[in-house]
Amino acid sequence: MAELDRIDRKLLQLLQNNAQLSNRELADAVDLAPSTCLHRVRKLREQGILLDSHATVDTEAMGIGIQALISVQLIRHSRDDVDAFHRHALALDEVLAAYHVTGPQDFVLHVAVRDTEHLRDLTMDAFTTREEVSQIETALVYEHDRKPVLPDFIDG
Repeated sequence: MAELDRIDRKLLQLLQNNAQLSNRELADAVDLAPSTCLHRVRKLREQGILLDSHATVDTEAMGIGIQALISVQLIRHSRDDVDAFHRHALALDEVLAAYHVTGPQDFVLHVAVRDTEHLRDLTMDAFTTREEVSQIETALVYEHDRKPVLPDFIDG
């Protein structure tokens, strides 16, 4: 685990909230010279702590009317079956996130689709036809909020 000081943690918090902040804005926020700030951000990337940057897109504006969580139970739990299903799920455009979990279900998939017909087709064509899948269960997402920042207790 990398050693992060107060300034590194603040930089990560700022970038998680807004990855479009300029180096000058970051430097001002943590009271560093811009060159020092740029060096620290580059070091966070080189250490594999700061992985990438994302833009948040309005799902409704893109024609996504429904989000759902699909719980998937596999027939067998061999590494080959688990890995094959995981790769399959991540290759689907509709899958936003795939979680390999403990408990009665093996995977929970967060999906985004146009409408109920699209959701039905996805579940029938992409999951129930897979030989490693035993059972699926779908829950519609009424609201979706995400906290972009890791909790404060990390390294603190």
